[in-house]
Amino acid sequence: MPTPPLASGPDALHPLLTEVLEALGEGARARGGPLPGGGPEAVATRLRAAVGDVLPDEGDPEALGQVVRALATGSADPADPLCAAHLHCPPLAVAAAADLAASVLNPSLDSWDQAPAASELEELVTRALANEVYGDAVRGAGNCATRHEAPAALVTTGGTESNQLALLLARETLGPTTHLICGANAHHSLPRSAWLLGLPAPVIVPTPTGTIDPAALDAALTETPEPHLVAATAGTTDAGLIDPLPEIAAVCTTHGARLHIDAAYGGGLLFSNQHHPKLTGMSVADTVTLDLHKLGWQPVAAGLLAVKAPQDLAALHQRADYLNADDDTEAGLPDLLGRSLRTSRRPDVLKIAVTLKTLGRTGLGALVDQVCDRAREFADLLDAHPASSSTTAPPSARSCSARARDRRRHRRHPPHSSPPAAPSSAGRMEAGWLKATSSTPHPARRPGRPPETRGRNHPR
Repeated sequence: MPTPPLASGPDALHPLLTEVLEALGEGARARGGPLPGGGPEAVATRLRAAVGDVLPDEGDPEALGQVVRALATGSADPADPLCAAHLHCPPLAVAAAADLAASVLNPSLDSWDQAPAASELEELVTRALANEVYGDAVRGAGNCATRHEAPAALVTTGGTESNQLALLLARETLGPTTHLICGANAHHSLPRSAWLLGLPAPVIVPTPTGTIDPAALDAALTETPEPHLVAATAGTTDAGLIDPLPEIAAVCTTHGARLHIDAAYGGGLLFSNQHHPKLTGMSVADTVTLDLHKLGWQPVAAGLLAVKAPQDLAALHQRADYLNADDDTEAGLPDLLGRSLRTSRRPDVLKIAVTLKTLGRTGLGALVDQVCDRAREFADLLDAHPASSSTTAPPSARSCSARARDRRRHRRHPPHSSPPAAPSSAGRMEAGWLKATSSTPHPARRPGRPPETRGRNHPR
C-alpha cells in the first residue's frame, strides 16, 4: 500500500470527501429512518460484520467508505423528521464544513506558535459571547469596562466540563469548604463535580414544580454553613424549564452567595429577541454554562463557560517551559494554558465563529424562534389529546415532556425491530412519559407526504 497522503491540500481531500458523502447517503438509505433497526446487540452485530478487523495486518484502501457507511447505517439521525427525544442537535452544514477545516489545519491551542490565528479567533469569539451573556453589565460599565475587566469565556467540550470548571473557580475563590446548593432539577454533572473536587456534600433543594422555589433556596442558604455556591438552571434537561433567575439572584445577593447558572440548554435564547427576556437575571451570575451543540446547531463539541470576573481565571494559570516559557511570555506571546484544564485542544471555536458570522444574531434568533414554536405546537397538540397532558406549559426552552395516560414509554421502533412492551395483564398500557425535543428548525416532511399538506394535524 502506498504512503497515504496528508490532508494539507485539496487534491488529496477531494476524492476522499466524495467517498465520504456517498457513504453517508448509502448508510442513511440502508437505515431507512431516524434509528437503526433492533436493539444494541443487533446494531453491534451488523457493525462488527461490516467493519471486520479494525487492525488488520494489511491495510484496506476501501476502509473509509466501509466504516463511514457502517457508522451511518447504525446511527441516530436527529435531522430526521421522525426523530424525537434526542439530546444532540442536527448540525448546520456550514458548521460541519468549518469543522473539516479545523481538522485539516489541526492547530493545537496549548501554545501560540501552534495556533497563531486560532488563538486570536478564540479570543474574539469568547469575548463576543461573554458580552452576550453579560451584556447589561458590560453596557452599564461604560468606558470603565477595560479589556482586562470585561467578562471572559472559555471554550469547553460541553456543559459537563463547563459546570466542573465553574465549581473549580468557586472553590479556588471561596475555599475548599464551599457548599454547592442546587435544585433537584439540576444536571447530574453539578453534584458529580462537587464530589470530584472534594467539596462538601451538595445541598439539594426539592423542585416539585420543576424549578427552584426562591423561598426554599433562602431557607437552604440560611441553614447551610458558608461559603455558598448556588447553581440555577436555565433550561432543564427533561422539560426545558428555567428557574426564576431574578428572584434567585436576589436571594444570592442577600446571603452573599456566589451564583452559577447552567444554561447549557437554554442559553441559545440569548440570540432571540422574542425569547431573550426569559433569561433576565442571568447577567448577575458569576459564571454561566453555554452549550452550542444543543441550541446552537454545532457539531460536538461546542461548550463555553462565561466568567463575569476574569480575575477568577487566575486559578487556571499553569507554567510549562515547552509551551509558555518566560522568555516567550516576555516577548509578548499569548499564554494559552490558562484558558483550559486541557493541554492539547482542537480549534472548536472555528465552527462557532463561522456560524455566528454566517447567520448573524438575526439568523440564529430565527432558528431559536422556530424550534420554540415547534415545542409550543407540540404541547398544544398534547393538551388537546384526551390521552395525554403536557407538563411544560409553555415550553421555556426547546423540550416538551408529557404525561401520556394508558401508554408505555417507548421510542419509535422501525418495522424490522423489536416491538414495544406488551400491555399489562389488565389489557391496558401502563401510564408513562413521552418526551420530544425540538431542535430541527426546518419544516418537517413526513415520508410520502408533500410539504404543502403538512399542517397542525401533522406534527413532526
